[in-house]
Amino acid sequence: MPWIKVDLSTGRSVEQKQKTAEAITQAMVQFCNCSPESVSIVFNDVSDENWAFGGELLSEKKKKKGQS
Repeated sequence: MPWIKVDLSTGRSVEQKQKTAEAITQAMVQFCNCSPESVSIVFNDVSDENWAFGGELLSEKKKKKGQS
């Protein structure tokens, strides 16, 4: 039984997550020989102040980008 965790920046719609869940499930069925019912997916929305790239918070990167 695959359990898949997807971390995303906040802001994705329910529709986007639904389509993503369908695509991931289809890929698991196709490539890993799983049944669709066995695939469990958790979406974790992470706020910009809780995610960093290259030692800098995403919230700070976005501030700088907006100032450019």
